[in-house]
Amino acid sequence: MAHTEHDEKAPDTAEALRRARFGALPERIRLQDTVEERPATLPDPARDAYDPDEWLVRYCL
Repeated sequence: MAHTEHDEKAPDTAEALRRARFGALPERIRLQDTVEERPATLPDPARDAYDPDEWLVRYCL
């Protein structure tokens, strides 16, 4: 089987195109850039406003 000049250049061209597209790995992504932290619910200020005197008046008197 006789090889022509065009046949011998084709694999080199394909290899060059493949290396240009896949020759380098993408830049590494830091773990801090992949995680987003948000509270599940908005904090309710009335929930943590405990007044012991109000409790005594309401339930003990």
